[in-house]
Amino acid sequence: MRLLEIDDRGRLRFTKDLLDEDVPPYAILSHTWGEDEVTFDDMKDDESSKSRAGYTKIEFCRQQAQKDGLRYFWVDTCCIDKANHTELSSAIISMFRWYRNAAKCYVYLPDVSVHKRKRNQDTPEWESAFRQSRWFTRGWTLQELLAPRSVHFFSREGDCLGDRNELDQIIHTITDIPLAALHGANLSDFSIDERMRWAAKRNTTKSEDKAYCLLGLFEVVMAPLYGEAEHAFIRLKEVIDRSSKVLTPKQNIHAGESRFSTALTMVVHSPE
Repeated sequence: MRLLEIDDRGRLRFTKDLLDEDVPPYAILSHTWGEDEVTFDDMKDDESSKSRAGYTKIEFCRQQAQKDGLRYFWVDTCCIDKANHTELSSAIISMFRWYRNAAKCYVYLPDVSVHKRKRNQDTPEWESAFRQSRWFTRGWTLQELLAPRSVHFFSREGDCLGDRNELDQIIHTITDIPLAALHGANLSDFSIDERMRWAAKRNTTKSEDKAYCLLGLFEVVMAPLYGEAEHAFIRLKEVIDRSSKVLTPKQNIHAGESRFSTALTMVVHSPE
């Protein structure tokens, strides 16, 4: 795992690749990708990185990490060298664990503003925008919602809207994810088809990512093979099937094969 380190003057630099046992406390960013993100190579050039629109969220993460007393943070756009296929594959497999182990997870919502309020109403305007945020429609953000111990949501201005527990009722209404799961219950407490339904209305840019983004949710490992398209779901079903054989009968995939297949079909055919 490669982190961004904030030096004593507030400047950013990459750490070396760290083994799990050597990783210091860190913050992690959850967001949706835009068209002008800062890449790993961009971060080698200070002028190039800061000229990109995506640097705003990196700067937000830096400032918030400092407020929380954290010297290190991780952002997927720039902390992974995506030109290195081995590194990218390893990152995809490790992603759930990285979010789970973070000291803080910051959800940055550029489509939610705190400066707009409804007149003569107690409910802030941001709540309506929050319910409609693109973040709740993306495949990768499902694990980013559920894996971390601490999840805080922020507006585009960088103001904290609340944490996952404080906003649990709203999030439950948006996602249909049970409150117990939002409060940190073991995901294996929920049936395979139920977890699959949580992802049914979410989408990804690449069709394969609809499968890859669920690996952590089902606690399985599968090497990414970009270009395999919907075959990724065949492989996902196979690894979940194999994994389920060591679970209790309640969780065994064969006990709910029809429901699981239906839920999987919903994910496969969710909109791009």
